[in-house]
Amino acid sequence: MAHIDRVRCYPLKGFDGMDVESARITDAGTVAGDRAYAMCDPDADRIETGSDMQTLAYNGKQTGRIHDVRTDFDPSTETLTVRPDDGETRTFDLGTDTGMAAASEWLGEFVGDPVDLRRREPPAFVDRPDAGPSVISTATLEEVASWFEDMTIEGARRRLRANVEVGGVPAFWEDRFAGADAPAFVAGGIRFEGAEPCARCVVPSRDPETGDPLPEFRERFIERREATFPDWADDDAFPHYYTLMLISRVPEASRGQTLRVGDEVQVVE
Repeated sequence: MAHIDRVRCYPLKGFDGMDVESARITDAGTVAGDRAYAMCDPDADRIETGSDMQTLAYNGKQTGRIHDVRTDFDPSTETLTVRPDDGETRTFDLGTDTGMAAASEWLGEFVGDPVDLRRREPPAFVDRPDAGPSVISTATLEEVASWFEDMTIEGARRRLRANVEVGGVPAFWEDRFAGADAPAFVAGGIRFEGAEPCARCVVPSRDPETGDPLPEFRERFIERREATFPDWADDDAFPHYYTLMLISRVPEASRGQTLRVGDEVQVVE
């Protein structure tokens, strides 16, 4: 049976994700708590992203140092814990101005560039504020992991950073929802429509533990993606083969509802 296998949000943009048993879909159509915080350039207040104005935020594209620290976040206390590979564990209360300032100072010193840690209401700091949760199947992660020596499914999961993982379906199942005439799917009473396939950046090529790049990752990825591209996908919806994962859109009628691990998934027109 097709079902929701995992739900994951990323409280601090660019850093470690956290699995949750359930998550509310916000009024903006995003997973509650996802990319709620971000390291921002204190000297560049705003940039234009399409029709939306958002604070310039750092992630793994700007600095590979993100891979040198593990993070945990407790949403009930707004406590951020950082465990750098070469230093002591620290905690910060992000519910206070003092804690936010201390976290900004520590993160800036860690990445070697002054940053201003900020919190933003949904859609927060997601890359596509007009879209919704990212979706991938467990079988897709297994297939991608098989393309590279020593890559595990958890390694693929951490490289690709999806919000919603669907089990009980074949590899590249999510590709069928991209395109003008594509169907949608429903889980937990929530309708997910395809917004666009996710074009990948440099981050998936790096080891999530060390930040070391995998030689010829992009070339191998494109070669295998083209060779395994499913018949049910709309070629015209994919600008190139360096794409993987669906960026979904949750219509307004489905927002405010809760998605749960184990929810049955059904494809609908």
